[in-house]
Amino acid sequence: MFSLNCKGRLLCSEKPVVMGILNITPDSFYEGSRLQSTELIISKAAQMIQEGASILDVGGQSTRPGAESINAATEKERVIPAIEAIRKTFPDIPVSVDTYHASVASAAVHAGADMINDISAGLLDTAMIRTVAQLQVPFIAMHSRSTPKEMQQHTNYANIITDLLTFFSQRIQVMESEGIRDIIIDPGFGFAKTIEQNFELLQQLETFSIFKKPILAGLSRKSMIYKSLHSTPAQALNGTSVLHTIALMKGAHILRAHDVKEAMECIQLTELLKTKARS
Repeated sequence: MFSLNCKGRLLCSEKPVVMGILNITPDSFYEGSRLQSTELIISKAAQMIQEGASILDVGGQSTRPGAESINAATEKERVIPAIEAIRKTFPDIPVSVDTYHASVASAAVHAGADMINDISAGLLDTAMIRTVAQLQVPFIAMHSRSTPKEMQQHTNYANIITDLLTFFSQRIQVMESEGIRDIIIDPGFGFAKTIEQNFELLQQLETFSIFKKPILAGLSRKSMIYKSLHSTPAQALNGTSVLHTIALMKGAHILRAHDVKEAMECIQLTELLKTKARS
C-alpha cells in the first residue's frame, strides 16, 4: 500500500498502520496522554509496540486550539532525551518527532528520530523544508492556518475540500522541488476547522488520494468527537473508533492514535471487510 524510507530502513505495509502518540507535555488536551518521566515514556512506548504500533510520534508541545507556543530550546529539552531513550530501548521502531521548529527537527533526527511531523507543512518555520530535504527523512505535512493559539479564528473557506486540494498541491510542489522524497499528507482534523468542516473533510477523505501519497488521519479523542457527543476527551474512545473506521474505509493509511490496541482492531476488522468485498 505504501513505503517510507526511514534513514535507510524501509517501512513497507500492505495495510494501514498505527502511529502511537507520545506527548512529552504538561498540557496536552487529553490528560491521559501526558508523560512526564523517562520511565513513563518507555513504559508507554513498550505498551504501544506490543499492541501493534508501527510508528511512535514524540511531541514536546501542545498544539491544541488556543495553546501557547513554546520556543525551540524548551521543546528540545523535552523531546531529545525521550527520543534517545526510545531509540536505545527499541532500536527498530520508527520514531517521528512532532514539531514545526526546524532546529528541533534536525536535533531530533540526529538523536534517532526517523521522520518529521509538522502541523504547518513547513509554513511556521521557513527553514523546515530545506532542513527535511537535507536530512532525507519522510515528512508529514499537515494542513492548518496560523498558529495553534489563533487557528480557530481562520476557519473561513470558499470550499474546504478544494481549498485543501490547492494547499496540498502547492506544498507538495515546494517539497518535491527541494528534494523531499517521502511525503505523507494530513488534512489536519481540528486545526483551523469547525466541527462541521471536520465531518465534511472526513466524508470526502478519499478525495486526497489524488496525490498518490500516504494519508494520515489524526482523529483520536478530538473535539469533533467529544463536543458532538457532549462528553470529554477521556470519554471519547468509542467515538474515536467509529471515526477511525470511517477514515480507513475512505482511504487513510496511517491512524495517529492515543489508543493503539483499539486502533489496530479497527484496521483488522476493516481489512477483513475489504477482503470479503474483493472475494
